[in-house]
Amino acid sequence: MGIATPEPDTTSNPTTGWRQGTDLWVFAYGSLMWNPEFRHEEARTARLSGYHRALCILSHQWRGTPERPGLVMGLDRGGSCRGRAFRVAAPEVPEVMAQIYRREMPTGVYAPRFVPVTLDDGRRVEAWAFIARRDHPQYLAHATPEQRAALVRQGHGHAGPCRDYLANTIAQLEMLGLGGKALRQLLALVDKP
Repeated sequence: MGIATPEPDTTSNPTTGWRQGTDLWVFAYGSLMWNPEFRHEEARTARLSGYHRALCILSHQWRGTPERPGLVMGLDRGGSCRGRAFRVAAPEVPEVMAQIYRREMPTGVYAPRFVPVTLDDGRRVEAWAFIARRDHPQYLAHATPEQRAALVRQGHGHAGPCRDYLANTIAQLEMLGLGGKALRQLLALVDKP
C-alpha cells in the first residue's frame, strides 16, 4: 500500500521574498550541489547555522515511488550545514526560482525560505533554501541506520537510483572538503551484501 502524497502547491509564487532587481543566492546541500541545472554567476562553499543536512525526506518521485520510496536530503532543525551557495544574476532570477521550485516542490515537502549563510570568503548573504517540513507525511522523523539504508537501496525514481544520489552527494562533499563521514557509513550499509 502506498503513502498518500499531497498535491503540489501550484498557487505559491516561487519568487516570494526575493527583492526584484537583486541577485539571488541559492543554498545547496544535496543534489543541487552537484547538479544545479541552473545558470549561475558564482559558486562558493558556505555554512548555514541552525539547520543540518539530514536524510529525512521520503522520495516519491525523483529517487523513489509512493510504493517504494527512496530517501533524500532535507535541511532539518539544529546544528549547522556546510554546502554550496550559488549566485544567480538578477535578470535570470524569476526563471531560475521557478525552475528550482518545480524541481524541489512537487509534493510540498519543503518550506522554501531565505536564511543567512556565511560564504567561504567571509561574506554573509541571505540565501534561498529548502527546509524540511516536519508536518509533511514524507518527513521521516525516526529511523535506524539500517532502515535508512533499506530505503536508499530500494529507491529508484525519475532521476535514477537513490544510491547514486547518495554516492554523488558524498563525492561532492569530499571534493569540496566538507566531510560526509556519516553519509559514507550509511553508503557502506547500503552496499553491504
